[in-house]
Amino acid sequence: MAETQLSSPRIQSLRKQCDRRLAALERERASWFAHWQELSKYILPRRGRFLVTPNQGDKGAKLNSAILDEAGTFAARTFAAGMMSGITSPARPWFRFTLGNRDPRRESNAVRAWLDDVRQATLDAFARSNAYNALGSIYEELGVFGTGAMLIDEDEEDDIRCYALTVGEYYLGSSARLAVDTLYRVFPMTVAQLVQRFGLACCSEDVQAMYRRGDLDVEREVVHAIEPNDSRVEGSALSGDKPFRSVYFERGAPADAVLAVGGYDDFPAMCPRWTTVGNDAYGRGPGMDGLPAVRTAQLLAKRHAELIDKSTRPPMQAPAMLKNEPMSSLPGGVTFLPINSGDTYKPAYVVSPAAIVAVREAQKEVRQTVSRAFYEDLFLMLSQMDGIQPRQNLEVIERREEKMLMLGPALERLHDELLDRCLKRVVAILRRRDRLPQPPRELMERGAELQIEYISVLAQAQKSVGLTSIERLLAFVGNQAAVNPAVLDKIDQDRAIEVYADMLNAPPDILVANDQVEAVRQRRAQQQQQTQATEMAMTVAKGAKVLSETEVGGGANALQRMTGMMGAS
Repeated sequence: MAETQLSSPRIQSLRKQCDRRLAALERERASWFAHWQELSKYILPRRGRFLVTPNQGDKGAKLNSAILDEAGTFAARTFAAGMMSGITSPARPWFRFTLGNRDPRRESNAVRAWLDDVRQATLDAFARSNAYNALGSIYEELGVFGTGAMLIDEDEEDDIRCYALTVGEYYLGSSARLAVDTLYRVFPMTVAQLVQRFGLACCSEDVQAMYRRGDLDVEREVVHAIEPNDSRVEGSALSGDKPFRSVYFERGAPADAVLAVGGYDDFPAMCPRWTTVGNDAYGRGPGMDGLPAVRTAQLLAKRHAELIDKSTRPPMQAPAMLKNEPMSSLPGGVTFLPINSGDTYKPAYVVSPAAIVAVREAQKEVRQTVSRAFYEDLFLMLSQMDGIQPRQNLEVIERREEKMLMLGPALERLHDELLDRCLKRVVAILRRRDRLPQPPRELMERGAELQIEYISVLAQAQKSVGLTSIERLLAFVGNQAAVNPAVLDKIDQDRAIEVYADMLNAPPDILVANDQVEAVRQRRAQQQQQTQATEMAMTVAKGAKVLSETEVGGGANALQRMTGMMGAS
C-alpha cells in the first residue's frame, strides 16, 4: 500500500466520513457480538477481541475456566487442520493456472511452461511469507465464528505479508453484489510501533510526548479503514485516489488528525463466510450449529464429575450426638458411636452405577453431534469407519460422495471469497514487483487472462464424485458388449478418457493431442490395409501354385484349363 498526504480539507472530510461509517458498522455488528463471545467462551477462549482496551494487564490470564468438556475445542482444531491439508496444503500443489476455457493440451510447450512457472513463483511467495500460518488461523475462525478476515500487504523482504484478524476487532460491509468490499479494523499499537510505522510527526501530541518520555510500550487504539474510494480524482497519481482508500487514525485523537492516507489498486482483504443469509456481511458457521451441543457437553461433564465425586465421597448422615465429635471418611478410618445407638454413621444416599453409565452415554452422543457439526467425520472418515468386516470400495466411495455433497456449497464459497481473491492479490503484487516470468510472444499477442483451477485434495474429491458414474456406465457397456458389440458405438471413448483424466487431475502432458491421435490412427489403418493386401496376394499366389500342380488330363493342369476356359469365353 502506497501512502500519501492529501490536502487538509480532504483529510478532515475523510476523517469525519470514517468516524460516521465506523459508528454505523458498530451498530450493524452489535447483534453478532454476544454470539461470538459465547462461541469464544466455550470453544476458542483465546480467539476474539471483546471489550479489550489498550494496556490491559491480564492478557495472559487463564480464559478456559468455562470449558469442562473439550469436544468443541478439539473438533475445531480438527476442522482447521482438515481444511488446511485438504484445501491449501503446503506439502502439495493446490491450484494451477489456465487460460480461460482452453484445453491445456492445445497450448504450446512455451505457454504450458510459462503457466507452470507462474504457479511455482506464486507457491514460492506463499512459502516465503507467513501465508500458510495466516490461512490456518482463518480456517479456525471460519469454522467457529462463521467468518474470517485476512489482509495481504506488499512486503519488502518476502514480497507479501499476511495479517490474520480475529473476530471482534474488525467490521465488515458488503457491496450491492453482496461481496465484502469494506473492512474497518480496531486494534492496539504501542507507542514504539506507531512511531516506527507512521513516523513521529504523524502521531498525535500525546503519542509524541510519551515517546519522548520513553513510554514506548504504552498502547493506543488505532483504526484502519479500507473501503471503496468514492471521492477519488480520476487520473490522479496520488495513492489516496486509488480505487480503494486506506486511512489510519488514532481512536480518540482530534477529528482532523490521521496517521496515514493511502490506497490499494484492489481490495486487500480476504473475508470468507461459511454461509450467509440475505445481505448479511457476516456468516454463520459450524460452530454456531454445534454450540447447543457444546454447551450441553459442559453440563454433562459437570454432572458426571458430581456423580463420580458423590460415589467416592458421598454426603454422610450421623446421629445428632456426634455433632462436634471427631469423624473420619478416610479409607480405614474409624468413627466411634455410642453403645446401643440406633443411628449409624452412613451415606445419606448411594449413587446408582446406572446413573453414571447413562451420563456417559449421553456424553458420547453429544460429542458425536459436535463432531458432525464440525465435519470431523468427513476429515477422519476412513479412520473412523466402524465395524469389524473390511469395507468394500463401493461403500467407501458412496460414503465419500455423500459427505462431499454436504461440504460442496461451502467449498465453492471459499474458492470465491478466499482463495480466488488471495491468489489474484498475490499475483498482482508479484507482477508489480517484477517477480513473474515474461509471457511468451504468442500469449502476449493473444492477450488471454489467467484463470484459476483448484486441484487440492478436497477439490479433487468434489470432482471425483462423478468418477463413479463414469465407471458404472463403462462397466455396464462392457457387459452389454459381450452380447452385442455394436453398443460400443454409443460411447465416445476418447472423450470419456479426457473427462476421467480431468477429474483425476492427471497431468495434461500424458494425454496425446487429438490431431496426433488421428495421425497415428490413419497410419495404423494404412498399415492394416497394406497387410490385408499382402495377405490376399499371398493367398492368390498359393492358390495358383496348387492349381498349376493339379493334373486334369490331356497334359494340362487345372490352372491351364481355367485360363483356357477364361480365354475361350
